[in-house]
Amino acid sequence: MLSTFAVLLTYLLFGIPAAIVGLPWTLMTSDISLLYRWSMWIARSGIRAAGIRVEVEGLERLDPEQRYIFMSNHVSNLDPPILLPLIPGRTSVFLKRSLMKIPVLGYAMRLGDFIPVDRDGRVESAKQSVEKGREVLASGLQVTTFVEGTRSRDGRLLPFKKGPFYLAIETGAPVVPVSISGTESMMKKGSIRIAPGTAHVVFHSPVWPHDYATREELMTAVRSAIASGLPEWMIR
Repeated sequence: MLSTFAVLLTYLLFGIPAAIVGLPWTLMTSDISLLYRWSMWIARSGIRAAGIRVEVEGLERLDPEQRYIFMSNHVSNLDPPILLPLIPGRTSVFLKRSLMKIPVLGYAMRLGDFIPVDRDGRVESAKQSVEKGREVLASGLQVTTFVEGTRSRDGRLLPFKKGPFYLAIETGAPVVPVSISGTESMMKKGSIRIAPGTAHVVFHSPVWPHDYATREELMTAVRSAIASGLPEWMIR
């Protein structure tokens, strides 16, 4: 439990001052970049405090002038604080709408143009998320999604949600498949216990939607790329 306490202490120690200073500054300047950079630094600091080492591969494959849709598998609550600080520039994130209701944090997410997703299965809800994603990309931000829509309980790759692929097809934005492994054993679904270890993150070569005739073909290509960066047991 020492790693868990180390993360919580880090987030409280630095998160409270960040909120007290960063939120008013963002409201006064209409510029969230300072608060965003501070948040990413806090996320990295928490991961280091927990004794987690991050091995990264493939960032050199990305064009710093290009805006991407990053699509990653999801096996742990540690995935966001590990992945988001690695993404070049500032990224918006697809996330369930209920998280937007968390005091302070939810407000910061709205300021950061995060994309709320409803899980009611309605076509109208999906269209709203895609339209918000289109606006975010047009504003110059990256977009990140954990494309399974939820954490895998056993680490194995789950079916993908369709919404992000609609966004990719409609905007033509290149997709960067991302493979995350190692975190499934450091913080399991349903537990707050964190164990030190090594997380592996692989950024694959961008996949261009215009190279595929259908959304299903694009989805298959992205799934294949993500699977190629995971241990064999995670894709059985």
